[in-house]
Amino acid sequence: MSYYESISEEQTLEIGYQIGRNAKAKEIYCLIGDLGVGKTIFAKGFAKGIGIEASITSPTFTIIQEYEGEMPLYHFDMYRIEDSDELEMIGYEDYFFGQGVCLVEWANNVSEVIPKEAKWIFIEKDLTKGFDFRKITIKESVL
Repeated sequence: MSYYESISEEQTLEIGYQIGRNAKAKEIYCLIGDLGVGKTIFAKGFAKGIGIEASITSPTFTIIQEYEGEMPLYHFDMYRIEDSDELEMIGYEDYFFGQGVCLVEWANNVSEVIPKEAKWIFIEKDLTKGFDFRKITIKESVL
């Protein structure tokens, strides 16, 4: 387990960048946190870390965004997914077991399809330490 602290968007972006620099093809990163906690900021840094220069946006309404860089990034948002049957329709396994790296926001909504090897990233606010404080915890597996 790894633990980071951030007190700004810039630091959250940098933490995402550093983790992205170490990402490898075929890995799955599950990004968990409340609305507005900084998941998309983290995702932007992560994408930059794997060599993607494109503007990263939350795929809330499209479920998945694909980006090309040193390796493909498949950025999922499972916020609106009600069950794993919906994922079957978009062929999620082609992404999860493909040649790129997956970053899955709200992965807890579909935890039954997440491989046990996935890395889980939890972003949490702690208002006792300030409005912009974030605790970022990475666990190798939670299943």
